[in-house]
Amino acid sequence: MKHLGLAALASATMLMAGTAAAQSVPPTKGPAVGKTPAWFLQGSFPDPGGRTSVDANGVVTVLPRPAPPPSTAPRPMMGCRGSVVCQNRDGPKRGEMQRVQWAQTLGYRFTYPIHLPEGIGGVPAVALDSKHNLWVFQRKPAGQPQLLKYDPSGKLIMTVGDDVIGHADKAHGMAVDAQDNVWILDTARATAKKVSPDGKLLQTIGTDGHPGDWVEEKGQRYLWEPVMIAFGKNGDIYIAQGHGNESPNVTDSDDPTNNIGAARILQLDKNGKFIRQWFGHNVGRGKFLNAHGLGVDPRTGDVWIGDREDYRIVIYSGDGKYLRTFQTENLVCAIQFDRNGDPWMASGQDGQFLKLDRNTGKVIGAVGNGMGIGSGQFIEASYWVFDVNNNLWAGDTSVGRVTFMSRKR
Repeated sequence: MKHLGLAALASATMLMAGTAAAQSVPPTKGPAVGKTPAWFLQGSFPDPGGRTSVDANGVVTVLPRPAPPPSTAPRPMMGCRGSVVCQNRDGPKRGEMQRVQWAQTLGYRFTYPIHLPEGIGGVPAVALDSKHNLWVFQRKPAGQPQLLKYDPSGKLIMTVGDDVIGHADKAHGMAVDAQDNVWILDTARATAKKVSPDGKLLQTIGTDGHPGDWVEEKGQRYLWEPVMIAFGKNGDIYIAQGHGNESPNVTDSDDPTNNIGAARILQLDKNGKFIRQWFGHNVGRGKFLNAHGLGVDPRTGDVWIGDREDYRIVIYSGDGKYLRTFQTENLVCAIQFDRNGDPWMASGQDGQFLKLDRNTGKVIGAVGNGMGIGSGQFIEASYWVFDVNNNLWAGDTSVGRVTFMSRKR
């Protein structure tokens, strides 16, 4: 009996060890639960960084990168010492990530009706005006137009060149206001620019080439890494600023106008007059490390902030009061509301556009085939727009093409 007892104990120990080992292996897929579709993991794809050519059918060819001159030394990394924005520098490399993908149950197809001018450069953002014209903001070499306007048939009807708006060193977000003016953001040169429907520069917020902190009581009105802009029903302007842990740390900067180093939301009235701003500080209730996505809820006026690398959406009221946080399974690269007022998010290099439950933040639908350069794929699914029929128009930050996602009939 003693030997049997020892054998049983050994067997039980082995069983528990096996169970623990099995439990230590994370799942790679999961079934649909309620309104949430099934999910699975899919690997990453090398980021071409905009060095692509795209044919008339939307087929992408990745171009080789030119070898740097022998005398070119790598740019030294800036130090990151005392700030909370220094955290997470040693996390998983993007190219090694397994990305959560959701089964596509909404019924969309992918086509490529917009033909961009030849040349390299990704498309970080698109926007639609009230006349159904599509505006495209592209990262192009200096001297080549970056702001393009297409009519509803897909014909290029206007380009706005560097001679009008200057050259965006890092073209980023864009949006069209209620008067059909298009706003474009240059993250690197720290400006938000308002352009009329006929391509004239009307207003610049921030000082070109001087990233910094907005301190209204000092009359100091700089932007720090503006990435996206959105508008309230009353015309209020919201500007999301800060890539967070990706950004050069400025908390030890010798520049007294640029030393906060934290992501933030700036709120101005329709004329650009300061109302308020609020900041994120990495962790804690209502905080955010990164302000990459931004959308204003058309039903409530609440401001939804996409804290990309921390996989969460942080929601404030229109007057800057914290309301709630949703944790996500995907990168929150952009936030948009469809024509029914329902929230969606673009999942960046996870390569999908995800419809969300507004009360829980859970995924209830998905569009897109994940990270890549094939049909319906995106190296980075970012700032996009819905047309009047809830079809999606989207660029790709690292590929020079525009995808039209239409509902199957």
